Amino acid sequence: MEVTDIGNKEDGKVWHRKPVPGKGVLVTVVRTTQQAKTVRFLHVTFDTTGDSFLAGDQHGNIYVFDISRNRFRLVQKTGQACTALAFSLRRTTEFLVALADYTIKCFDKDTKQLVSWMRGHEGAVSSISVHSSGRYAISTSSDTAQLWDMDTFQRKRKLNIRQSVGIQRVFFLPLSNTILSCFSDDSIFAWESDTLFCRYQLPVPDCGPKISYRAFAVTRDGRNLAAGGRSNLLHLWSLESKQLVRVIQMPTQVRTVRQLEFLPDSFDGGASQTLSVLSQDGVMRFINIHTCKLLFHFGSHDDAITSAAVSPNGRHVVAIMDNGSINIYSVQSLTQELNKHPPSQVAVVSDGDSEDVSKLKVKVRSEVVQRPAKTSGRRTQMKVLRPPAVYTAEDKENELPDGLNKKRLVALLKGFGEYPAKYRMFVWRSLLCLPENHAAYSSLTDKGLHTAYLTLNDKYPIKSQKLQRGLQRVLSALAHWSAIFGEVEYLPLVAFPFVKLFQNNPMLCFEVVATVIVNWCQHWFEYFPNPPLNILSMVENVLAHYDKELLQHLVDCGITSQLYVWPLLETLFSEVLTRDEWLRLFDSVFSNHPSFLLMACVAYVTSCREPLLLCSQKQDFEYFFHHRNNLDVAAMIKEAYRFMDSTPADIHPKTFLSAFTPLTKGQYPVFNHYPEFIVEYQSREREKIRLQEMEYLRERQEVSALRVDFGRRQAEEEAYFTQQEQLKQAEEQRRNLLAQEEEKLTQQRAKLAAMKRELKVKELQLLDTTRRRFLQHQQDLRANQIHGLDQEITRKMDLRERETSAAVQDLEIRQMELEAQRRRLEQHLLKEQECMGQEIEKEVDIRMKMADGEDEGYTELLHTTDTNMQALEESLAEACQLGLELDWQREVTQRLQQVDCERERQRDRLAELHTQTLAEEERLADTVRDMAGRKWDEVMSARAQLQEQRQPMSSTHTDGQRQERTRPQCPSRGLPHRPGATTAVSVGTYAASPAVRPNSAPSPKQAGSNMVCLNSNSPSESTSTHFSLDRGRAQLDSSERELLKEIRELRRKLAARARGGSSASSQSVHTLSALPQ
Repeated sequence: MEVTDIGNKEDGKVWHRKPVPGKGVLVTVVRTTQQAKTVRFLHVTFDTTGDSFLAGDQHGNIYVFDISRNRFRLVQKTGQACTALAFSLRRTTEFLVALADYTIKCFDKDTKQLVSWMRGHEGAVSSISVHSSGRYAISTSSDTAQLWDMDTFQRKRKLNIRQSVGIQRVFFLPLSNTILSCFSDDSIFAWESDTLFCRYQLPVPDCGPKISYRAFAVTRDGRNLAAGGRSNLLHLWSLESKQLVRVIQMPTQVRTVRQLEFLPDSFDGGASQTLSVLSQDGVMRFINIHTCKLLFHFGSHDDAITSAAVSPNGRHVVAIMDNGSINIYSVQSLTQELNKHPPSQVAVVSDGDSEDVSKLKVKVRSEVVQRPAKTSGRRTQMKVLRPPAVYTAEDKENELPDGLNKKRLVALLKGFGEYPAKYRMFVWRSLLCLPENHAAYSSLTDKGLHTAYLTLNDKYPIKSQKLQRGLQRVLSALAHWSAIFGEVEYLPLVAFPFVKLFQNNPMLCFEVVATVIVNWCQHWFEYFPNPPLNILSMVENVLAHYDKELLQHLVDCGITSQLYVWPLLETLFSEVLTRDEWLRLFDSVFSNHPSFLLMACVAYVTSCREPLLLCSQKQDFEYFFHHRNNLDVAAMIKEAYRFMDSTPADIHPKTFLSAFTPLTKGQYPVFNHYPEFIVEYQSREREKIRLQEMEYLRERQEVSALRVDFGRRQAEEEAYFTQQEQLKQAEEQRRNLLAQEEEKLTQQRAKLAAMKRELKVKELQLLDTTRRRFLQHQQDLRANQIHGLDQEITRKMDLRERETSAAVQDLEIRQMELEAQRRRLEQHLLKEQECMGQEIEKEVDIRMKMADGEDEGYTELLHTTDTNMQALEESLAEACQLGLELDWQREVTQRLQQVDCERERQRDRLAELHTQTLAEEERLADTVRDMAGRKWDEVMSARAQLQEQRQPMSSTHTDGQRQERTRPQCPSRGLPHRPGATTAVSVGTYAASPAVRPNSAPSPKQAGSNMVCLNSNSPSESTSTHFSLDRGRAQLDSSERELLKEIRELRRKLAARARGGSSASSQSVHTLSALPQ
C-alpha cells in the first residue's frame, strides 16, 4: 500500500506508482506539517462523475483529488475547520463548505474565488443536500434546517422544531422534488420542495427495541430507504408503500450504526442492492439487502474508519481513517476477492444457536457469494423465519447486553486468567450491566461539588489535576446520590482505581463505582462509622476453616481482622497489587458472585502465609497489608476459586450476601443500607463543625485583618520615619550633588572658556594660515615674476654677449681699419696737417653743441628722476599700507640692504671694469687724436674738464634708472620706505646707461698715462689692449653670474624662513597684529 504525504504542496500526484491490480486500497493520503504533526482530514464528498472528490482538513484547507487523472490540488484555504461538504450540481466547478462559525460558503474550484456567503444557522451545520437539478440546497443543523436558492444564494424557507425534538437529517430524495426530514424521535416526514406540503409520514415501529435513527441511505431510484442507529438492527423502508419492508440484524460486533451508503451498480437500474454499513468498531461492512449476506468488509479496530463516501459510479470508496488519513479503495478489487478463499480477518457474523427475531427480522450471514444479479427493483421479498425459541432461566441469567454470554466469558476467563486488555472495558460494562443513565447522572453533577470533598486535595493530593477533578466529581455525585457517601472516609480509596481507569468517561466511572458499592460492598455500612464487623467476621470464619494455624498466630500477636482484612477491602487491593494484577483480579471479581471479593481476601492472606508467620509486631503487619508484596496473583485467584467452590454453606459468604443486582435504568436506586441516625447525626455535626469552622475562619480572618491592619499601620509609621530619614539623607545627597554639580559647572565653564580661547586661537591661526597662504601665493606670483625677469636677464645677457662678440668683431675690424688708416694717415700726414686744424675747430664747435644738448638731456633726466622718485615714494606708501610688519621681515630687509650694498659694490666694480674698458677703447681712439698736435691736446683737456663736471649728473641718472628697475619688486617684498637708502636691486648692466659714453674723454691723468702713439710700429700694445678688453668683459660676465646665483640662494632661504614662520607661537601672532599698519 502506497502512502502519499501531500504536506504543504498545492498540487501533485495522488500516487507515484501505479496501484497493483487486486489490491483493495489504492493509496493512503496523509498530510503532515513541518513539525511532523499529522493534520486530520474531516470530510469527503464525490462529484457527480465519481472521478474526483473534495476533502477538507482541520486547518480549513480544501483539496480536490482527481482519481482518473491521478492529480490533486489545493483549491481553497478557509482558515477554519469544515463541518460539511457538497458539490453544486448546477455549476460543476462550484462547491459548498459549511464552516465552524456556522456559515456556508460557496467557492469556485477553478478560479478559487468566493462566490457567495450564506449565514443563518445558530449551530454547526452537519449535512448539506443538493437537489438533483442543482437549484436548491438544504443545510441541516441540530436545531434547524434551511432551504437555499442556489441561483440567488438566498434563504427560501426555514424549518423550526421544538427543543425537545432534534433534527437528525434533512435531505432531497433522488429524481424527485421530495424532501425527507428525520428527527431524533425516529419520526420521518416527506415534504414537497416547492410548496413544503407534507406528503406523508412513515409510521414509527411500535414493536421491538427503539433504534434511535442516526444514519440514513436512499437508493438511486428513490424507492427504498435504509435507516440505522444505536442498535445492530437496520430498517429497510419502501417509500412507495410507506411500509417497513425488512429488519436486518447486523452481527453482534455492531452496536451502533454510524453511516449508511448504497453502493451503485451500472446494471441495477438505480435499485441498489449492496448497502455499506459503518459501525462503531470502525469496520465498514457491505451486505446484500435481499439475501442478507455479508459480501466483504474493510477496516478494523486498529485501523478504524470514522466516515466514508461512495462514488456515484460505484468504482471507488474514500474513507477517512481514525488517524486522520484518507484511504482510497477500489470496489472492483474488493469484489474480485469474493471468489477467493475467505481471508482470516472476515469474522463470523452470527451463529444459529438461538434467534430472537420478529416477523421481519433477518440475520446477516457470513458467506462467500457471487455478486448479486439484477433484480426487478420494486419487488422486495419478506422472509418469515421460525418463531423465537423458549429460553430457560439459566440462559436468561447468563445473557448479557451487547450479545455477550456470562457463562462463556467465565469459561474464557478461567482458560486465560484474564480478559483481553483491548476488550476489558467493554466486557466489564457488559458484566456490570451499566444502564448509562445520562439524565440521572447529569442531575447529580449539576448539583456541583459536595461540601465534604471541597478540600479533597489536602487529604489526598494527586499530581494530575485532571485525575483530581475526576475523583472529586465522582465522589461528589456519590455523595449527592446517598448521604452516607459524604461521610465515608475510605470512599476515595475505593473509587480511585476506577477513576483512573475511566477518567475519560466520568458517567461510566460513577456507575461502575455505584455498582461495586451496591453489590460488592454489601453490609459495609451497617456498623458505620466503624468497619463492617459482620463482613470481617465472615472472612475470619473462612480463614479459620482453611488455616487455623495462621489465624491463631494472628490472634496471638493481637492482630484482628481490622488489620489484615479491612485494609484490603477499603482499598479494593489497589495498595497491595500492581495495575495488571489488580485488573486480573477484578476480571474474576466482576465475573463471579459478590462473595468472591471476600474469598480473594482469604486467598491473599493464605498465599502470604509464610511471611505473616514470621511477623510478630503490629507495625510489621500494618506495613505488610499497606504495601505491595511478592505474590503470584494467578495462584491467589486460583485459590479464591477453590475457596468459592469448597467452603461450607454455613460459613460461605454467599449465604449472607445477595446475588449481583445491576443499577436500574432511568433513575439510580435508592441506597439506604446504613444507620441513618448516625449519618444524619454526623451530617449535623459536620455541618455544625463546618459552621463553627466558618465562624472560626471568619473570626480568624477578622483577627488576621486586624493584625494586618496593625502591621500595616506599624509598617506605615516605620515607613514614615524611614521616609523622613531617607528624605534627610536625600536632601544631604542633593546638596552634595548640587555642590558637585556647581563644581562641575565651574569646571565646564572653565573648559568652555578654554575651548573658546582655543577656538579663537584656532580661528586666528586659521586666519594667519589663510594670510600666510595668501602671502605665499603672492610670493609665488613674485617668484614667478622674478623667474620671468631672470629669464629676461638671461635672454638680455645672451643678447649682450652676442652684441659684445659682435662689438669685438667690429673692434677687430675697426682696429684693422685703424691700422690701415694709420698707415694711410702716415702717408698722407703731411698732406692733411693743414686741413686738420680746420676740422678740429669744426669738431670742437660740434662737440660744444653736443655738450649743450647733453646738458639739456641731463636736465631732463634729472626731472625724470624726480618724477620716478615721486612714483617710487607713492608705491612705497602703498606697500606700507599692506600691513606686513613682521619681525622676521625686518631681518629680511636688513639682509636685503646688505645685499644691496654688496650689489652696489659689485656694480661699482662692474662700473670700474666698464670704465677701464671704455678707457681702453678711448685710448685706442685717442691715438688718432694725438696726431692733431698740441691744439688737440688743449681740446682734449677741455673735454676732460667738461667730463668731470658732468660726472655727478651721470651718477644721479644711474641711480634713478636703478630705482625704476627695482620698483615692481618693492611691493612684493613688503619693505618700508627708508629715505637715503637704496632698496632696489638692479640686475642690469651699464651697457644701457646713457651716462657712459663710448667717446667720453678720460681724465688728464688717464689720458696722459694711457696715451698710445699711433706712429708706433710695436704690435704688443694693441694686442695687450685687445686682450685686456676681452678679459674685462669675461670678468664682468662671471661677476654677474655669481651675483645672480647669490640672489637665487637668498630667495630660497627667505622662502624657507617664510614656511617656518607659519608655526610661530600665538605671541608672535599678537606681536604681528600689534605692528603699526
